[in-house]
Amino acid sequence: MTGRGDVLITGLGLVTAAGHDAESVWKTMAAGRSLARKDPGLADLPVDIACAVPDFDPAAELGIRLAGRLDRFAHLGLVAARRALIDAHLDMTALRPERVAVVLGVGANSLQTYVKEFTRLGEGRARSVSPLGLPRSVPNMIAGEIAIDTGARGPNFTVSSACASGATAIGVARDLLLSGACDIVLTGGSESARSRMSAASFAQMRALSTRTEHPEQACRPFDTDRDGFVLGEGAAVLVLEHPDHAHARRATIRARLCGYAASADAHHPTSPHPQGLGAEQAVRQALADAGCAPRNVGHVNAHGTATPAGDAAEALALLRVFNGAPPPVTASKSVIGHALGAAGAIEAALTVLALERQEVPPTANLAQQDTGYEMDIVTARPRPVAMDLALSTSCGFGGQNAALVFAAP
Repeated sequence: MTGRGDVLITGLGLVTAAGHDAESVWKTMAAGRSLARKDPGLADLPVDIACAVPDFDPAAELGIRLAGRLDRFAHLGLVAARRALIDAHLDMTALRPERVAVVLGVGANSLQTYVKEFTRLGEGRARSVSPLGLPRSVPNMIAGEIAIDTGARGPNFTVSSACASGATAIGVARDLLLSGACDIVLTGGSESARSRMSAASFAQMRALSTRTEHPEQACRPFDTDRDGFVLGEGAAVLVLEHPDHAHARRATIRARLCGYAASADAHHPTSPHPQGLGAEQAVRQALADAGCAPRNVGHVNAHGTATPAGDAAEALALLRVFNGAPPPVTASKSVIGHALGAAGAIEAALTVLALERQEVPPTANLAQQDTGYEMDIVTARPRPVAMDLALSTSCGFGGQNAALVFAAP
């Protein structure tokens, strides 16, 4: 490959509906069964199902005081960051803190807090609005809180490109490393989409699956009978490192990030381009950035939300890029739901794990693909695949797309 340059993944942390660490997450993903369930927090809404992170105790993880001043999206992201640092065997006190950056993707912010505080304001109780209402919910605070927690003093910010945010953050982090601005970036995404406002709004848009009586069958990416996604939550943080720095400390290399690109559909606020032109552009440019051809890619972790228009557009894009025969595809949201701004980061981490294990986890709930959109989608059980390169795709409202190309060490 003769691309622009690789950066190395030396650690990762995951907190998802499938588990709180890489091993448990992979085991659950390999089972290929949806984790969607009735969500008590969404009771009485038109769609009351979601994929929640189970058995997650913020106070036990972070301490009562810190957990008390943070919202759930920050709880998830901060725990994922701590686990990523442990996985990378990094001691922040031994690093140059000004050379450690934090770049996180967040699609929205904590709508739970905003709804509560706006309700107080609307009821004329301005003096009861919490002074933490803003600092605990604005999107950039997850990057700021990770810096406070770790002492990282390099570039620090969040990016927001809707459901492509996590993937965009990872791409921007690579750019920072290649520019020489830092040696290490903690990057990924964090989001809790299980707010009543999100559920009500997405339901009104007809974006959510309405299979509320059989939630485990609800999310059906690329299936002819798909009717929308299931809300999820979670966080993934990757430790990206400049090769010189990683080699100097003899770090264990989990994978290489060798290609990234982003694009815009310039078509519609919420609907993708019907031919998937923006997604296709992002994938082609990411492959060019990696200096590889489509035939070199051994696996695709697709955006795959199970919306009728979104899946069709993405399938068309992939079929064109791969000349009608994409490599084995999986759609992780079928199992863990759609974590919105964190989805691209979680799927990037799963792509790294697929490369490590040389197998592709299955897609849940796929019975029959649409005629004209058929791809080699892995179902039922993990499939062993010999691969050197894997691709992860993400798309979002506003017609924003991102693609990441990962390589084995």
